Amino acid sequence: MGRAFEFRKARKMKRWSAMAKTFTRIGKDIVMAVKEGGPNPETNSRLRVVIQNAKAANMPKDNVQRAIKKASDKDTANYKEVLFEGYAPHGIAVLVETATNNNNRTVANVRAAFNKCNGNLGTSGSVAFMFDHVVNFKVKEDTLGMDLEEFEMEMIDFEVEEVFADDEDSSVMLYAPFGQFGSIQKYLEENNIEILSSEFERIPTTTTALTDEQKEDVNKLLERLEEDDDVNTVYHSMEE
Repeated sequence: MGRAFEFRKARKMKRWSAMAKTFTRIGKDIVMAVKEGGPNPETNSRLRVVIQNAKAANMPKDNVQRAIKKASDKDTANYKEVLFEGYAPHGIAVLVETATNNNNRTVANVRAAFNKCNGNLGTSGSVAFMFDHVVNFKVKEDTLGMDLEEFEMEMIDFEVEEVFADDEDSSVMLYAPFGQFGSIQKYLEENNIEILSSEFERIPTTTTALTDEQKEDVNKLLERLEEDDDVNTVYHSMEE
């Protein structure tokens, strides 16, 4: 198994752990998708993916439909995706993905978190180069129409870096560069391969081992950031 597999394994129990936080994030994704491409999932590929993610997170269908209807209202404010970069204590690189309708509030909150936890908020590009920006798709294994090795060969043309089975739920994960999202989604849909969920992730190219005491220092910052309602995901280069 490769780096993406190990990264996913380490984060599996952390990602979207709080149900309320999960639904809030999906709600924002729905607003951005609808504002960008309209409320019809048949003609809006981004919205189709968000609906799939909502289903995977057990978000009630009624909640999804209400969110789409609300997002279609011209008076509903859109969200802007903003990436923050900086360092936690002990030289750990941190990336903070946010979705906000009030950038001033979000900037102030993120800066305060770094300052109060002995970190340093950096400038754009200061640490992003230390992470690979990738997309993953989780698909239903019995809809592949071929064995895993054949499927992996099919994915070579899309620059897919890793393909592996998840025996827990009979699914297959694939990781590819961020820019291949659209072409992979199109291939999967055209070949009737059921997409269970899809996410963008940032995987550190290298990680740093810390002592338990040092990890506590870093986790104080990570936890404070993750508690903020505007924050979607926090990535870091600490070895887990």
